[in-house]
Formats: sequence, structure tokens, C-alpha cells
Amino acid sequence: MKKLAILGSTGSIGNSTLSICESFPDRYQVVSLAAGSNIAAAFAQCQRWRPKVISIATEQLAAELSSRLFDAGITGIEVVSGTAGSIHVATLPEVNFVVSAIVGVAGLEATYAAVCAGKTIGLANKECLVAAGELIIAAAKKHNVALLPIDSEHNAVHQAMRGGTPAEVKQIWLTASGGPFRNTPAADFESITPAQALKHPTWVMGQRITIDSATMMNKGFEVIEACRLFDLPPAQVRVTIHPQSTVHSLVEFVDGSILAQISVTDMRLPILYALAYPERVPVEGKIDLTFDLATLSQLDFAPPDLDRFPCLRLAYEAAATGGTACIALNAADEIAVASFLAGNIPFLGIPRTIEKVLELTQTRHPASIQEVLEADAHARECAQSVIANHIGSPVQFAKSK
Repeated sequence: MKKLAILGSTGSIGNSTLSICESFPDRYQVVSLAAGSNIAAAFAQCQRWRPKVISIATEQLAAELSSRLFDAGITGIEVVSGTAGSIHVATLPEVNFVVSAIVGVAGLEATYAAVCAGKTIGLANKECLVAAGELIIAAAKKHNVALLPIDSEHNAVHQAMRGGTPAEVKQIWLTASGGPFRNTPAADFESITPAQALKHPTWVMGQRITIDSATMMNKGFEVIEACRLFDLPPAQVRVTIHPQSTVHSLVEFVDGSILAQISVTDMRLPILYALAYPERVPVEGKIDLTFDLATLSQLDFAPPDLDRFPCLRLAYEAAATGGTACIALNAADEIAVASFLAGNIPFLGIPRTIEKVLELTQTRHPASIQEVLEADAHARECAQSVIANHIGSPVQFAKSK
């Protein structure tokens, strides 16, 4: 029986993980939850799962949840809050598997604490490895902790790599849908609107990740994650445009063999893989994860255009530099995407903001999570300053370098 802490329990990954627990009650027990600020969902999860501990975003929300639980006659659940609460959720002695699915750097401290406490990690939080990958990987090695990727692309690589040894891997290929603008003329990029960028051809996602997909920064973050998860240099982590999104990733071995991971596009599959590893759990009669082979009738692959999608180029450069470059990349992107959605900068203002912040970032390698958070805050301030200097003249910003 694996005893779970779920960080980000009210999000899509958290809910999918709870669905797995529902289907396999003999294998997985929910012990603790970190639920953000969604009180209604947190209360419903307490009713259904009766966790030992639940963390909520603020003290005020924790008091409100405690009151609702009391009124409903639900007892025995410790309600905590904030970062300290998430750390408590992730490090309970009886927990042996932590699903890290809190969006952004908010989940960083709890995930790092879980690694240091010797918990196996199912990792769905990109920012953990992008911003603090060097520290987390070092801690995982020190404490002999497995980091099992839940992101579909990295999960696919993990599966395919079981076909050989790490020394036999020549390179890995991360597939990308190409987003809504893979066929848009480069001359039209300057006039792309937020409404256009939010129309992803394949996936329904949150706003930031949808824009990151449109700029291909999301794939850039995945390159950095892959370098750290699989101990590969950026040159051995390739990206290929695959509009059908049926092949999730490929691993090429030194003898010329290529293993591809193909499955239904359902996040319950990579979550179950991570939870069950190194086993494979039979799903028949439990969950329908059947893949229709007819969808393989057409498979297209093409190299990405780094001139049209400079965010991917910037991510490769940051991956090669490491340290504060990766922290600044993530922080500046978040600020720039928010500014684009607010109508303050054009679509191409996103990579231009990020590039300027990277130019202004002094390269160093933080020695602690606190130093990572300080570098993150500094990069956000820098990005806001870069944008503010052009805010009065969007046209000038669009054309500046």
C-alpha cells in the first residue's frame, strides 16, 4: 500500500491522481493534501478522503475550512496553511509517495523538503526542475530518492529508456504539437492577439501554459527538465514538431534503434505509471486507457523553427548555462505572459522581455532553495522593469531588441 501526499490536490493532476486512488483502493491511500485556495473543492476532498492533514493557501482560508468541517461533523483532520503547511503535508512520516503538482515556484519548498525526507516523488511541477533542478537532483542522489516524471513527455522518455542502459542512449526526442501558430507566417507574429494565442489546436489548459505552448517556451522548459532528469546535455535533448500528439516522446539508442512511447492522451496513464513503478498495473475493468491504432494512420514530424520561436532557443541557451539563467527564464516568462494577456506587450514582446532579462542576469548557481527564491524574485522585478520602460510605447517595444 502506497501512502500518498498530493501537492496541488484540487488541480487537474491532483484530481486525476485521486481518480487513480478511487480505482485502486487496495494499492493507494490518501494521507495528506495541499489544496491551494479552492475551499469548496478542499472541503469535498476532506469529505471523500478524510486525509490526516490538509493544507490551504492562507490562515484565513484554513480557519474557514476548519469551521466548515466542524459544522459538517467531520473531525480528525488537521488543517494547516501556507508554505509551512505544504511542507508538513509532504513530510509526514507515514507518507511514502509525494505527487508534486502545485503550479509555479509555490511548490518548490515542499517538494525539496519531501526529497530531503526521503519520499519518492511523482513530479508534475515544471518549475521545480527548471528553477531548482540542480539542488533537487543533488538532494535526490544524496537521499537515494526516485524522481518519477508525470509530465507526459518525460514519462514517455522514462518508459522508453527501460529498453537500454543510460550509456546506450544517443539522444532523446520530445514531441511538440507546434501550438496554434506552427503554420502562421513569421510576418504575422507581431499582430497575434491573446485571443488567438489561447486557441490551442490540441489541448485545453490554463492560460499561462497555453501561451507557453504558443511560444514553444513550454517545450523549452521540458528540455531543461529532461537534461536534469536524465542527466543529458542540451545537445542530446531534441525537439520535433508532431501535430498529431500521439507519439509522446522517443529515445534513440547508439545502435540506431528508436523506441517511441505511444498511448492515449489521458494523464491518468503517466500518473499510474509513476505510482506503480517499477510495476505495470493491469487497468482492464478499472480505467479505460485503450489506444485506437487507427489514429496512427498519419504521423508527421518536422524540426522546430528557432527563428520563429525564439523562446525555444532561449531555453536551450539557459539549459547550457544553468543556475540563475534557468531561474530568470522561468520568472521572466511568467511576467511577460501576464503582460501579454493584459494587452501591455505584443506577442513577440514575450521573447524580447525574456532575452533582455537573461542579458541582465548575473550567472551563478544558488546553494539553497532560499537563494533560488531570491533569484526568482529579482528576475521578476527585472522583467517588470523591462516591460515598464516600454509600456508607453507598445510599437517601440515590438521593434526593440
